[in-house]
Amino acid sequence: MVYSFFLLLGNFLLSINNMAEYKDNEHLVVSKCNDFEINGLGDNAQWNDVSWHDMTIMDKTEDNYSTKFKMLYSDKGIYVLGFCEDKLLTTDYKTDQGDIWNGDVFEVFLQTDSGNPLYFEYEINALNTELVILVPNNNGDFFGWLPWHYEGERKVKKAIHIHDGIAESGAKISGWTAEIFFPYSLFKALKNVPPKSRTEWKGNFYRMDYDTGERIKWGWKPVKESFHEYDNFGSIIFQ
Repeated sequence: MVYSFFLLLGNFLLSINNMAEYKDNEHLVVSKCNDFEINGLGDNAQWNDVSWHDMTIMDKTEDNYSTKFKMLYSDKGIYVLGFCEDKLLTTDYKTDQGDIWNGDVFEVFLQTDSGNPLYFEYEINALNTELVILVPNNNGDFFGWLPWHYEGERKVKKAIHIHDGIAESGAKISGWTAEIFFPYSLFKALKNVPPKSRTEWKGNFYRMDYDTGERIKWGWKPVKESFHEYDNFGSIIFQ
């Protein structure tokens, strides 16, 4: 009985030490949570225990807006909270599954199996418009496929909050927040889904902004030319 207790304690402490090592190596360690309703505010108490991850600007501009994100996972899916400091809401896209990257946008790329050049791409703008695709990438030759039966339990839940302004193209604002829930049912047939403790995915997080009239880009793990450089994705470790 005593032996079993100390064995469990040893395994627990080893797990903590390994997670600390991941953090030191700049992995994204994702804590587990209970499921909750999203509202775009990111005010659920469980977010308070999660650190923000800053995104790095990849272009020269005077407006180096603060851009950051958080991530959680539950028994049902993945939660992402993104914050984009901003001055001007610069997008006209109100129709889902369009070329919304030609306006202000926050993006999530998730690769559940690093041995397979196939990954999930999600984009959302400040008007709560989304793009949901699965991307096969054959040495830089890639294209997106739309999800089938994208409805019910397979549909992404999303909510936007505009800071100091309104959700209208051209509006002056101080920033916007995107809160997103990705159900595992949307990832059906992909490997390593749902993730378990110590499961590793690859991924990246991006932002594009057009306040200057030019496309300005941010990334969690900076890329050279394309957001689709999956070799530059970072490691995501589930705690």
